[in-house]
Amino acid sequence: MNKNGQTPHRNHAVDYAAAAIEQMDMYCTAHPESPSAMRRPKLFVRSDLWVALLGPSIEEGIVGIGPSVAAALRAFDAQYVAGGPNETISGSIKPE
Repeated sequence: MNKNGQTPHRNHAVDYAAAAIEQMDMYCTAHPESPSAMRRPKLFVRSDLWVALLGPSIEEGIVGIGPSVAAALRAFDAQYVAGGPNETISGSIKPE
């Protein structure tokens, strides 16, 4: 334990999460019209890969996976455009 009463591991996790949020904010600022910027998927790490997830699970949601936050968000954007929620797809079709 350090003098603040926290374990060093906990401080590292907080720093890691703050860095991920900052990277996501930078990506969304650079790509304001992207699905990532509009929908703000959850971010987490699995086996040294970043996962961006919108939905209840990887199996049921829209997911992007990559070696960095930006790569996961790019993959998420591509997946969202390829097979996004029905309201987004039908809302983009203009009646004739």
